Amino acid sequence: MSVVRIEHVCKDYLLGEQKVQALRDINLSFDPGVFLAIAGPSGSGKTTLLNLIGCIDTPSSGKIYINDQDVSGRTPDQLADLRARTIGFIFQTFNLLPVLSAAENVEYPLLHRKDVSPKERQKRVAYFLDIVGLSRYAEHRPNQLSGGQRQRVAIARALAIRPSIVLADEPTANLDHKTGEEILLLMKKINRAFKTTFIFSTHDKRVIAKADRLVRVEDGAVSLLGVRSHSKWSLARHRPVEKSVEGENNAVQG
Repeated sequence: MSVVRIEHVCKDYLLGEQKVQALRDINLSFDPGVFLAIAGPSGSGKTTLLNLIGCIDTPSSGKIYINDQDVSGRTPDQLADLRARTIGFIFQTFNLLPVLSAAENVEYPLLHRKDVSPKERQKRVAYFLDIVGLSRYAEHRPNQLSGGQRQRVAIARALAIRPSIVLADEPTANLDHKTGEEILLLMKKINRAFKTTFIFSTHDKRVIAKADRLVRVEDGAVSLLGVRSHSKWSLARHRPVEKSVEGENNAVQG
């Protein structure tokens, strides 16, 4: 079973009266438990692809399957329910609610889940704050936490719904080098321990170096696919691009 399957997906936007094709004929399939990086320059379409996988946006054509269920044509309410149960999000700017404590931020996505009791909510909050090493900061508000601590709260919040997929959009961009490395190692540890699928949109070579799968997007299309075997990458050209496979291999090995 694929955790995500994308078949002939295109995404168009209207810019004034002009149609802009952000993604064209994307075909991908991701196995459960993968630690995957979607890489590419700014404007390449990688964030659009992440938003489609996260059911924040819908494709102009083609189909997207989450856990083998076709999400094409679902209503906004149905997509919101799917996100609440299946997909956790980690953002570049953390997106924490400033008036809530760390514990309350982690609990927030569970408040709309009728199947999660207050007792279960508190249990999950305590558990996942402990997983990210922030139990002692549970009552601190975001402005009382460092950037790295805020990102850890965001990770705990994403995990609290017990998702099968965590989507991370440039999660290290606002962190210094040391903190970014710590956050990546934490996410890798969680990926291995819980078999949670992590999918990153990034141009950070540190993220790419720790991924075990790579999708490179250029000009709205998949240009390279990479699979890590031990410490080496096996790269397959998906369509003609200027960059050589050897050059890409050197880049991702960091």
